[in-house]
Amino acid sequence: MTISVADYARECAAQGLRGDYSVCRADFTVAQGYDYSADEQAVWRTLCDRQTKLTQRLAHRSYLDGVAALGLLDKIPDFDAISEKLRKLTGWEIVAVPGLIPAGPFFDHLANRRFPVTNWLRTRQELDYIVEPDMFHDFFGHVPILTQPVFADFMQMYGDKAEDMIALGGDEMITRLYWYSAEYGLIQEAGQPLKAFGAGLMSSFTELQFAVEGKDAHHVPFDLETVMRTGYEIDKFQRAYFVLPSFDALRDAFAGGDLAGIVTRFKGQPALDPATV
Repeated sequence: MTISVADYARECAAQGLRGDYSVCRADFTVAQGYDYSADEQAVWRTLCDRQTKLTQRLAHRSYLDGVAALGLLDKIPDFDAISEKLRKLTGWEIVAVPGLIPAGPFFDHLANRRFPVTNWLRTRQELDYIVEPDMFHDFFGHVPILTQPVFADFMQMYGDKAEDMIALGGDEMITRLYWYSAEYGLIQEAGQPLKAFGAGLMSSFTELQFAVEGKDAHHVPFDLETVMRTGYEIDKFQRAYFVLPSFDALRDAFAGGDLAGIVTRFKGQPALDPATV
């Protein structure tokens, strides 16, 4: 069912979400409105400085290359300026949104190589944890890896296929794939150390360290069917992290996998326990 912008704005207001959904366009985008205060700029630099100390050691090289190519660290990014750089690299661009948006518009943006980024930033009191995804999570977490051509192709394919999987009853399963790749994905290429690239890890000071270096972190080889069947944690460290051998493996598994068959066989069944996969 398609929800109108006005109805969604009322729902978000009722839930206490902080973004201004009343100014959304039909595709749920808004103007970035580059009028950030000196304190917000200071919070951005604090977050970037602190997190970069970890990502330099624990993030995959393509993520680090993306940060360097886009120039994200000195000040809150200008969405249009970053889009100009990103389009030249992989054909993607940034669109501003007030926060979480409905699945339909979100998938449509991805399918057309537009990545939605929240236009507001957490407060100084929320440096370590924030309930809603903010600009730091979206930008520092997600955007740099979109400079990686193969992962950028996967994200477009994901947006293109996701609604078909939902129509088959696979909404939970297709969400799990996004969660364990775009949000909490790890990668270990042949002969290389384990590294992270998922946005939920890139933007988390504590979980990034745990996922890559924690002795109790549960690392599982990536398998499309297993990922789509495995439950996940929303408000605590993940009990499983799926490890890709390459970005090509993710793209090829998604492009060639029997997604419809997986959904048909397993929809409605209990999710696998991430601690036991």
